[in-house]
Amino acid sequence: MSGTIEPMPAGVVAAAAGAVRALLRLDEGNEAAFVERVAGVALGLGESFCGQLLIERGVEEGVAGRTAWQPLSTLPVRAILSGGEGAIDRDGRGWVRTGEAATIRYRAGLSTSWAALPPEIAHGVAIMGAHLFDNRDAAAVPPAAVAALWRPWRRMRLDAPRRA
Repeated sequence: MSGTIEPMPAGVVAAAAGAVRALLRLDEGNEAAFVERVAGVALGLGESFCGQLLIERGVEEGVAGRTAWQPLSTLPVRAILSGGEGAIDRDGRGWVRTGEAATIRYRAGLSTSWAALPPEIAHGVAIMGAHLFDNRDAAAVPPAAVAALWRPWRRMRLDAPRRA
């Protein structure tokens, strides 16, 4: 993922923190700032592991001027807003072509809100947040359960994307 991506919405981080608190059985005010921080980190780790934005946000990405189709780097693309001729394939990859260098503005993300996230991803975020909370002083290995929950949503590509 490259370009400029809007930050994770505060409401999503708060909802993820609520899931972490519920998993840890913590009261609302108990270490609230730290729980929010680990929830935000867990969301970021989920996006990194899955290779896609989990929550829909705006993205700006600069592209070179070419008449051939160029792939956008952030997945999954929901809408190409401006910057050139655009298309979205069935896998959610955005494609653009412009006659000159341009900044492409688009929206990308798997879900529109925390509530709309697939349950496996949301639960993986909660487990990861709880793990970070419990192991804040040690360099502990993340739980295998998190990878197992996120793996079906992981998007990896070994070669350059091509437009058919």
